[in-house]
Amino acid sequence: MTVDVAVIGGGISGLFAAYELVRRGHRVAVLERQVRAGGNAISERLGGFLMEHGPSSVNAASPVADDLSRRVGIDALRCELGSGVRYRYLVRAGTLYRIPIHPFGFLASPYLTIGGRLRMMAEPLVPPLRIDAGETVAAFWRRRFGSEFSDRVIDPLVGGLFAGRAAELSMAATFPAVLDMEQRFGSVIRGAIRSRRAGGRMPGRRLFSWRDGVGTLPQAIVRELGCAVRTGIAVRRITRLAGSFRVEAANSAALHARVVVIATQPHVAAALLDGIDGPGAEAAGAIDAPPLAVTFLGYARRQVDHPLDGLGYLTPSAERRALSGALFCSTMFAARAPEEHVALVGYGGGARAPDLALRTSAELIAIAREEFSDLLGARGDPVVARVRRWPRGLPQYRSGHERHVAALRDVERRCAGLFVTGNYFAGVSVAACLTQALATASRVHGVLRGDREDLDRTAPTHPSSSAARCSIA
Repeated sequence: MTVDVAVIGGGISGLFAAYELVRRGHRVAVLERQVRAGGNAISERLGGFLMEHGPSSVNAASPVADDLSRRVGIDALRCELGSGVRYRYLVRAGTLYRIPIHPFGFLASPYLTIGGRLRMMAEPLVPPLRIDAGETVAAFWRRRFGSEFSDRVIDPLVGGLFAGRAAELSMAATFPAVLDMEQRFGSVIRGAIRSRRAGGRMPGRRLFSWRDGVGTLPQAIVRELGCAVRTGIAVRRITRLAGSFRVEAANSAALHARVVVIATQPHVAAALLDGIDGPGAEAAGAIDAPPLAVTFLGYARRQVDHPLDGLGYLTPSAERRALSGALFCSTMFAARAPEEHVALVGYGGGARAPDLALRTSAELIAIAREEFSDLLGARGDPVVARVRRWPRGLPQYRSGHERHVAALRDVERRCAGLFVTGNYFAGVSVAACLTQALATASRVHGVLRGDREDLDRTAPTHPSSSAARCSIA
């Protein structure tokens, strides 16, 4: 069986790359080892509650996500961020501090000391430095905004967004746009003001989802791809042949493809690249993804004292709490909880506390209940409780990550016809994965189109995309 492109991995990245290639007329097979495609974008109904096992929102500032939602026919199901989201919350000395969601929110809140706020305001006076590829996230923000802002704001933000440690992650790899502001405008604050004047919005107001959760998106793409998606296929080996590749699976016949796109987790990519591209295998194997646990609790509204008038809360490492933070799901989007009920989700593990994610479900539920009781005034037994443990969580963009990415990007140069994509290239969010997958699909299309210009002089016309999809079933 031969196709133009074999996409290994049926998460958001692999599905969208395949979708774009089918749209451009190529025969594609998506090989996913799990029984369902979608990766960690899993949304589950628990009675009237909705649990997001993975990502809970999409950045509306991404034109790729906006356009894809329309094209796959789910825009009518779209949910904008709820009007009840008015604040962000951070923990200090065991207390939740409310910070208004506006550009001067930290100045108006007592969360930071007066000294910390004055130091933050002095950021435009700090001269920019030449980009240092080794500078960590913590070091950059400490240099520009002071230690308190770095430790009390950026540290919990990194824990929430990346399940990582600010003192370990690369600034250039994790926040390249902020680094660019320093270089272009000499100040992050000046750059942010320019962005606001140009019509930019605060990040917390750019989020959206769908009525039945983020999992709606990959399932819509799967419907569009039809029988091009094959689940339960565990790829074991890729062999490079003259002008093509042989893809072997443990439980399926071998597949031949002119191009292969690896869209798996980094440890799987490392195994598949081993023996084909040494530098790529080494780079992928060096990217760590510590385990992560997601604990979902649903309560009757009367059981929770807190107004839940924000996205959720984040916790600095200095607080030494088990959870890095939580989301107020039923405030964020509609249809996340039944009437007169609320939905909360806590996150633990990651680079901060990888062992925590390996605890039993009963232990994790008990931890979340205790923390929600302490910080949110949650009383009594939850109506619903569910845990999802991810043995491998979010990839860590640690210092040196840029070298790993460069080596993985160069796979397609060293081994013509072999491409790698995923959430370890340019961001872990859904929007970042879609953008990266689109760029990969465009390069694959360029390679195939170049080949076809020679082949089309003697070959019959390429079949329609619909026929191409079903020819590999």
